[in-house]
Amino acid sequence: MGDMANNSVAYSGVKNSLKEANHDGDFGITLAELRALMELRSTDALRKIQESYGDVYGICSKLKTSPNEGDLLPADGILIQGNDLKIDESSLTGESDHVKKSLDKDPLLLSGTHVMEGSGRMVVTAVGVNSQTGIIFTLLGAGGEEEEKKDEKKKEKKNKKQDGTIENRNKAKAQDGAAMEMQPLKSEDGGDGDEKDKKKANLPKKEKSVLQGKLTKLAVQIGKAGLLMSAVTVIILVLYFVIDTFWVQKRAWLAECTPIYIQYFVKFFIIGVTVLVVAVPEGLPLAVTISLAYSVKKMMKDNNLVRHLDACETMGNATAICSDKTGTLTMNRMTVVQAYINEKHYKKVPEPEAIPPNILSYLVTGISVNCAYTSKILPPEKEGGLPRHVGNKTECALLGFLLDLKRDYQDVRNEIPEEALYKVYTFNSVRKSMSTVLKNSDGSYRIFSKGASEIILKKCFKILSANGEAKVFRPRDRDDIVKTVIEPMASEGLRTICLAFRDFPAGEPEPEWDNENDIVTGLTCIAVVGIEDPVRPEVPDAIKKCQRAGITVRMVTGDNINTARAIATKCGILHPGEDFLCLEGKDFNRRIRNEKGEIEQERIDKIWPKLRVLARSSPTDKHTLVKGIIDSTVSEQRQVVAVTGDGTNDGPALKKADVGFAMGIAGTDVAKEASDIILTDDNFTSIVKAVMWGRNVYDSISKFLQFQLTVNVVAVIVAFTGACITQDSPLKAVQMLWVNLIMDTLASLALATEPPTESLLLRKPYGRNKPLISRTMMKNILGHAFYQLVVVFTLLFAGEKFFDIDSGRNAPLHAPPSEHYTIVFNTFVLMQLFNEINARKIHGERNVFEGIFNNAIFCTIVLGTFVIQIIIVQFGGKPFSCSELSVEQWLWSIFLGMGTLLWGQLISTIPTSRLKFLKEAGHGTQKEEIPEEELAEDVEEIDHAERELRRGQILWFRGLNRIQTQIRVVNAFRSSLYEGLEKPESRSSIHNFMTHPEFRIEDSEPHIPLIDDTDAEDDAPTKRNSSPPPSPNKNNNAVDSGIHLTIEMNKSATSSSPGSPLHSLETSL
Repeated sequence: MGDMANNSVAYSGVKNSLKEANHDGDFGITLAELRALMELRSTDALRKIQESYGDVYGICSKLKTSPNEGDLLPADGILIQGNDLKIDESSLTGESDHVKKSLDKDPLLLSGTHVMEGSGRMVVTAVGVNSQTGIIFTLLGAGGEEEEKKDEKKKEKKNKKQDGTIENRNKAKAQDGAAMEMQPLKSEDGGDGDEKDKKKANLPKKEKSVLQGKLTKLAVQIGKAGLLMSAVTVIILVLYFVIDTFWVQKRAWLAECTPIYIQYFVKFFIIGVTVLVVAVPEGLPLAVTISLAYSVKKMMKDNNLVRHLDACETMGNATAICSDKTGTLTMNRMTVVQAYINEKHYKKVPEPEAIPPNILSYLVTGISVNCAYTSKILPPEKEGGLPRHVGNKTECALLGFLLDLKRDYQDVRNEIPEEALYKVYTFNSVRKSMSTVLKNSDGSYRIFSKGASEIILKKCFKILSANGEAKVFRPRDRDDIVKTVIEPMASEGLRTICLAFRDFPAGEPEPEWDNENDIVTGLTCIAVVGIEDPVRPEVPDAIKKCQRAGITVRMVTGDNINTARAIATKCGILHPGEDFLCLEGKDFNRRIRNEKGEIEQERIDKIWPKLRVLARSSPTDKHTLVKGIIDSTVSEQRQVVAVTGDGTNDGPALKKADVGFAMGIAGTDVAKEASDIILTDDNFTSIVKAVMWGRNVYDSISKFLQFQLTVNVVAVIVAFTGACITQDSPLKAVQMLWVNLIMDTLASLALATEPPTESLLLRKPYGRNKPLISRTMMKNILGHAFYQLVVVFTLLFAGEKFFDIDSGRNAPLHAPPSEHYTIVFNTFVLMQLFNEINARKIHGERNVFEGIFNNAIFCTIVLGTFVIQIIIVQFGGKPFSCSELSVEQWLWSIFLGMGTLLWGQLISTIPTSRLKFLKEAGHGTQKEEIPEEELAEDVEEIDHAERELRRGQILWFRGLNRIQTQIRVVNAFRSSLYEGLEKPESRSSIHNFMTHPEFRIEDSEPHIPLIDDTDAEDDAPTKRNSSPPPSPNKNNNAVDSGIHLTIEMNKSATSSSPGSPLHSLETSL
């Protein structure tokens, strides 16, 4: 027990001492003393505090702190004594208003929330992982990650007991039918599940993305084809040489000729290896890495701090964004946006010149003194941020209104300090108003009043007119204002506040100040203002771009449905006349659950396609919605969901989503920890930039593929055909390596760094199972390969006649480089250079030069390659198998190279739909196309190439391990059937928990909503078990399988049926 503010400050002091052990001397109280104090309860704790420290202020002074408003509550608790206590719970619940806490109405205090007004004492009921913030941290897998190092993990793996393993393999139960995963708690002296579980706890996301999976598979396929071609090339060359030499020419194998024959065979082998090197596209993974790394760096300039690399690429496929309202779509600060002053309804804040001076004077004084002096507006904490609102949010909105009118409330407060106020009638929920009385120097009194417009207007008998004079205010006039001003404001989701005053002349007897009803009547209305949390100015345009790009934006908020609907309409999420759903959390839950209270995927599938606004939603509702959309099979493509949020309550949904966006300025640490990308400017438009960059990554890889595969096809066919016909590859080994360098490293750098354009947002998302190589790209690849092959073979077999030079074909073994083959090599490289410009467009666009100078890297690489090519040809000599070329020969090479640009225009005129024989290529593996793609999310990844090599080893080790496990289990049961397996009830106390490392979270927290039911679905292929049959309800698989072992443990131990504990343990292990 203790003062709330002190508690929080004391807690932060402890944190500091933990972090900086060398600063223990800075504090007057040790960590051990604090721990001993926290173990005491009730009167013992109070007695200890009084004996050792005097009171809680004594502890604060020891910790060199003092209680302040704005302190963070470090633990959950129940209020036992409070004085006008108001808490800001927006970080945890999304509720934008301060919540008043009292003993009779709402005494529950939650960790992670801020004390905004008043003071109080609380009984601490939950700390650490058991508090609300701790539970959310645990859901995110953040609990206890830093406690043990890798070496200790390995030791525990060896020394851990069997029963600990069994306990930790149990799955947790889940609240509300939402099936989720939680890691076992760790303790100081024991193991915590096997190493694989521990790896899962530390692996936040699957490293290999969808795009990388597709590319790896494609690279393996191309590599196999290249290996086959190179092997066939070597075999044909060897057979041709052997048959021609020893069969046709009938030569005998002479001993002195053996070195020459071996040189021929080595030459053939080098040609085969060269074909293989050119065929294997080792630049593919490089292109992905370069593209992602480049994008991440550039995204930082667009205010996107990327925490997980593959989130950038995933965002390009996003089909839905579930956005928080407070702080994301809106500015998270109540603001006056409309006003009715001097008989005019202003739709935005008026200029001060438009208001008569005497009305402005009443307005400034009335708002300044009739708002709590604890409410104030402070400068922003970070540069570029918004001013900070401290205190009551509605009063801060009114003070902000004065600042918008270019008046300073602080001047008035300095002139009339709080002590000078004669009488204050504080706000309460019954009268819905607040009034302050000022005593003037001449003995007269003036009362300023503010409150709910419908209540204050009933007490107004006058109103200030357009010229600033008070005029009679009849009931008929009041009805007119309600219809023309207040109702339109309310329909737009505004909260209306009426400001009024009343004068008590000096000559009259002093009023009965205690009788508030008689005092606050006969008022003169100054103004009616409309307050709301305004939409960020850039949001409507950003949402329009998202919708045009095929992305559905949904608002999920804790606010009431009317405000949410009004904000959604202003943002452009809702459009008048369209058939969309706006639901409250209760209604949403009622619709998606069956009679047993379980969530059914089929019911979610009926709701989410039309759902646009989910109001009054809990964190579990948001998580359920995100999970339901991801797991849905209604649409052709698996939905890719992005979630934005800034509060602690958004953590679970941010973690579950494909891409989680957290706010950098307003976001809590929990939200940032759970996110993939942090928006450093809290701006929804930055999400649109992230979509552009994500789509750009995909397009960049496709451009590189289009270029690389063209070179691959041509180089392999030229080397293979040339070798088979002329007994020698037209492109020598070193030349091939130079070509390989151009098309792999340099091209991936050039094409993977193209900047994004707005046109990327004019198309729908590709979807997760779209092939990398579209039919248009296949048309370009085959079309350009055809042109290049025709040119190369024409030069190879007729070039010497055209240029009137010696033929390079059938040259002896160590002949000097020929001009003929140099022209072939030079023309081939220049065709690739110009084709690199063609490869910049993959959707059949005609203007391939558009925006070429926006990419300085591309221009530099193309020009640099051209310069190096000149040096290689003119000065390369024998190492590069090149002979100097004349200017005429160079011009012909450039002309034939530029021909690819003209040929590209011809190809783009042929409609792709006419070419029925074209096929797509580069599909992902089947596992990545199904909605359960996230199954492999936490499993240690084996890529496609490794999978084929290691499949046998994996099966072998699995078999061995399974036999060993069964033997160990049987031995354990033989020695003592239930030895070491205690009932969960015996570990309910904190002391037992510390001595039992296998303590499970579900024993003490049976109703925690846990994250990620993928564990239950994905254990089947990765562990050696025969798990229980899955429930037909997708969302409850983890619940069903999670409680399986617990139920079985209570059955007869001697039973040998499949339901026995022995069988249950075997299958779990």
